[in-house]
Amino acid sequence: MSTAPTYTLEVRAADERRRLQSSVAELKSRVREKLDVRRTARQHLPTLSAAAGLLGLALGYSFTGIFTRS
Repeated sequence: MSTAPTYTLEVRAADERRRLQSSVAELKSRVREKLDVRRTARQHLPTLSAAAGLLGLALGYSFTGIFTRS
């Protein structure tokens, strides 16, 4: 029996482990990036601020209209 096939399989297994570890590290990095609340809030702050401002104006006008109508 030759040791060449065993050696080849061990090399392939080691290479596959390295690839899997690299993939897992990349996945962890992406998940951490996507779940970063501060970063996400910074990205969407202008849109959220505009929506909150418009909602505030609409509610303010409607609330004022209740008390000023005769």
